[in-house]
Amino acid sequence: MEVAGLIFLTSGLYMGWSLGANDAANIFGTAVGTNMVRFRTAAIICAVFITLGAVVSGAGPVEGLGAVGEVNALAGAFTVSACAALTVTFMTRVGLPVSTTQAIVGAIVGWNLFSGYPTDPDALATIVGTWVYGPMIGAAFAFVLFFVVKYILERVRIHLIRLDRYTRNALLLAGIFGAYSLGANNMANVVGVFVPASPFQDLQLMGITITGAQQLFAIGGIAASVGVATYSHRVMHTVGSGLYQLSPITAFIVILSTALVLFLFASEELAAWMAARGLPWLPLVPVSQSQAAVGSIIGVSLARGGRNLNLRLLRNIVLGWVATPTVAAILCYVALFFMQNVFMQQVYV
Repeated sequence: MEVAGLIFLTSGLYMGWSLGANDAANIFGTAVGTNMVRFRTAAIICAVFITLGAVVSGAGPVEGLGAVGEVNALAGAFTVSACAALTVTFMTRVGLPVSTTQAIVGAIVGWNLFSGYPTDPDALATIVGTWVYGPMIGAAFAFVLFFVVKYILERVRIHLIRLDRYTRNALLLAGIFGAYSLGANNMANVVGVFVPASPFQDLQLMGITITGAQQLFAIGGIAASVGVATYSHRVMHTVGSGLYQLSPITAFIVILSTALVLFLFASEELAAWMAARGLPWLPLVPVSQSQAAVGSIIGVSLARGGRNLNLRLLRNIVLGWVATPTVAAILCYVALFFMQNVFMQQVYV
């Protein structure tokens, strides 16, 4: 691979770092916020299972994202990814759990506007639609799970010490599922724009083919792991205790509900199974994990009567969701102009 390819790929690494710093924080934010799981344990689990989910199941959502706009030059992909990551980093710095999905979609739209390529309205509407019903699905899952768990606990007598141990283990298992689902669904946001112009060639190892896309996913997973370890602590506490004070049991419900939303939009096998039986299935697109987490927290709050929800912080989070794609699109358009006319790089073909 050429040195230029490695240089341009650095923005993808930055985007992966941003994913770990912001979106991955939401997987264990509730558990860390309730002091049931140590931050170090959460970081290790995220590092392993985000990467695993990306390599095994990351291909499906990439196609959905590529339908919005297929960035066909490496310098253009570098710029799109860098602008999306800068937007997420800024939001992370102020402690708001925004979405890498929104940032990368906004940046791709900015590239479309600059290059003159059309933005597929159907594909864009599909992804933007998930920004509305993604949180609603998360809230519905959490609302139902709250009463299911409550029903079980009221009928099964468990000593408090044993219940604490069970809850901690449940949080870890839900976190593993959540980290895997995040890698499977949201790694498209990290390296999806690089797939059409991937600098990697397929590798053959002991009869197994490792595609260029899978290599990109693995690198993105490693970058996300670094983001979790170095910069996610603040957002974990915003989600875990700032928006709504969660108990360890409701924290488990939030993590599981969030993971289920991501899994539904990432599983090619589930989509194929439902389509073969004539059942409606959700599109394979990257969805906002942050929105699913916030929606799940709201679902728990509603199940408990809607009390003690921090409406001011919720308002600020929603404003961040609106601002993120807009800022990313404008920033990307301006950056592409400089990349093409100042640095003399081909940003589209």
